[in-house]
Amino acid sequence: MASSSHRSGDFYGAAPYRSREGLSTRQVGGSDEIQLRIDPMHGDLDDEITGLRKQVKQLKSVAQEIESEAKFQNDFISQLQMTLIKAQAGVKNNMRRLNRSIIQEGANHVMHVVLFALLCFFVIYLLAKFSRR
Repeated sequence: MASSSHRSGDFYGAAPYRSREGLSTRQVGGSDEIQLRIDPMHGDLDDEITGLRKQVKQLKSVAQEIESEAKFQNDFISQLQMTLIKAQAGVKNNMRRLNRSIIQEGANHVMHVVLFALLCFFVIYLLAKFSRR
């Protein structure tokens, strides 16, 4: 049993738990814990770590760009909301003025229409009366 635990490539009899080149696992005692042992002979972990650092830096710069774009969009939306509020206030004021002028001058318009209709009926009556003769 001692000879099987010191075979080349097997660390503490961990051959069945080997995950990939450079990494191996072993069970500790009788518990369910698994220890991970890194075998530096099979992989360039420094290159992988450097690659991961570059990817993390890229992700950080992308996140910063997203943050700045989100801030810009929020400012733009705030400006649009203020413009919309001002436009709504202007429309409301103009509608109020228009309603006020319609109410003030609306009675005069109705009076003019009624007088015009009476004048038209009178003219038609006179034409009908004189045309029979």
